[in-house]
Amino acid sequence: MSSTKAKAAAEQAAATIEHVTHQTEEVAAKGFDKTLMAMKEGMEKATKGIETSQMKMKESVEKAMKTAEDMMSFGQGNIEALMKATQIYASGFQDISKHLAASSKASLEDSVAFTKSLMGVKSVKEAVDLQSGFTKSSIEKAVAETSKLTDATVKLAEQAIAPLTARMSLAVETFGKTH
Repeated sequence: MSSTKAKAAAEQAAATIEHVTHQTEEVAAKGFDKTLMAMKEGMEKATKGIETSQMKMKESVEKAMKTAEDMMSFGQGNIEALMKATQIYASGFQDISKHLAASSKASLEDSVAFTKSLMGVKSVKEAVDLQSGFTKSSIEKAVAETSKLTDATVKLAEQAIAPLTARMSLAVETFGKTH
């Protein structure tokens, strides 16, 4: 019987080893599955984090590019406004210069005509009267021309500054906004 007991004990031991081995394998398989699942979840989270970071980086770069383009466009508009203001000023200054030349020519012609008429006077009283009339007329013309010149230069300044003022208003409107 001892051999039967030994055989039974060996079978019992073998069954226990098989059972423990089977349980160990199951536990190991479950642990491996859990490890794989945890790694898979970690990789998914990492992938999502990287994708989110890439998306934010892309949005930031696009925003920076748009801002740079807007600034370049705005700068171009400033240059165009300055060129327009310069053209208006040059044209207006040319018109004023022509007016001054015509006024000077008329004044010179008046002086020549006065000198000729002064040569034809027959008395000192007539010369003084002629001189007084010429002086009064010259002063009135000078005041009128000065008034015209002042009006023309003020109008020219307003017209020339208008494109620059418009750009300043646009700058305040555009860059004064809070983003």
